[in-house]
Amino acid sequence: MLSDAGIRRLKPTGKVQRHADGGGMYLEISPAGGKWWRWKYRFGGKEKRLSFGIYPDVGLAEARNRRDAARRLLASGIDPGEQRKAEKVAAAEHTGNTFGAVAREWWVKREKEIVVGTAKREHRLLETYLLPYIGQLPIADITAPSLLAALRKPEAAGKVETAHRARSLAGQVFRYAIATGKATRNPAADLIGALATPKGEHFASVTEPAEIGPLLRALHGYEGSPTVMAALRLAPLVFVRPGELRQARWLDINLDTAEWRYTASKTGTPHVVPLADQAVEILRELHLLTGRGEYVFPSMRGKGRPMSDAAINAAMRRMGVDATTMTGHGFRAMARTVLDEVLGFRPDYIEHQLAHAVRDPNGRAYNRTAHLPERRKMMQAWADYLDSLRLGASVVPIRRAS
Repeated sequence: MLSDAGIRRLKPTGKVQRHADGGGMYLEISPAGGKWWRWKYRFGGKEKRLSFGIYPDVGLAEARNRRDAARRLLASGIDPGEQRKAEKVAAAEHTGNTFGAVAREWWVKREKEIVVGTAKREHRLLETYLLPYIGQLPIADITAPSLLAALRKPEAAGKVETAHRARSLAGQVFRYAIATGKATRNPAADLIGALATPKGEHFASVTEPAEIGPLLRALHGYEGSPTVMAALRLAPLVFVRPGELRQARWLDINLDTAEWRYTASKTGTPHVVPLADQAVEILRELHLLTGRGEYVFPSMRGKGRPMSDAAINAAMRRMGVDATTMTGHGFRAMARTVLDEVLGFRPDYIEHQLAHAVRDPNGRAYNRTAHLPERRKMMQAWADYLDSLRLGASVVPIRRAS
């Protein structure tokens, strides 16, 4: 019988040494000094050997425990060596059946079936909001509470719509796992109603980059009154509320500093819209026509009044864009979704630019100039991105703004 003290005194020699501990187990010492626990047994009339690990990583007591467990298997008519092989195969299958492994297997098929813009957005949802939290878990063991815990991350950050999209995406992965025999249920389906309802109005909107390009080309191809044409082109660039756009006044717009300052209709607080180069160009052209009046977009039916609140929607209807596809208010949802999920800008920058009520850690409302330099960069990046979609250029999302 061996002892720890005795093992520590054993030194390598010029040949392999074997020191028995009983029950078929022995410590094998190589000429280089390595010490391996081995166990010799017979199964089916054949002599076999099994390794229990390397000393001192596996101590004497642990080696004996492994030997005794193997002897119990042998007494039950099970070959311990074959059992270990089976366990390794099961472990490999287990690794291949994690949510991350199944999601990536599903993704290989999925990305071939969808447009590039959608693929980028869905891949970002997977990599940012699902895989870091449940990617390493066996997909068959994931419960509704564990999935909900992952979705609470974007929800708590104010990205409620993103959390809903991530839940839907997870549901597609689970349905694939069920179809391929790697899971038996879809916990994402159990979370319907568990997440917060997205705030704000729900208006029809185009949020898929592949669909935004054709919409913008239609807007730029509209032939009608110059004011409506300008409003249609400007609306996506500034994504203010429709009433704020049609009631825009020239005295609130400074084309030299590229800023539009006014009081937000929803919150009653001062608001600043940094104007991208493209927006300034549209407004400079329009100023030649309407710059002597009060309103940027005056009514065609009488002086002293702004453009009708139905003008933009009516123009889109004439272009064949129906109310279930896009509305004037939908440009806000378009910007909110794509700026976050495709271009990766910080949610608080986006919320500030949408003129939503955003408060600091002490509960105080931020002033209208909060993050203005960053928002100015964001608005220019947004205008450039829309141009690339309209012109059909290849678009590479920018890095998340810090």
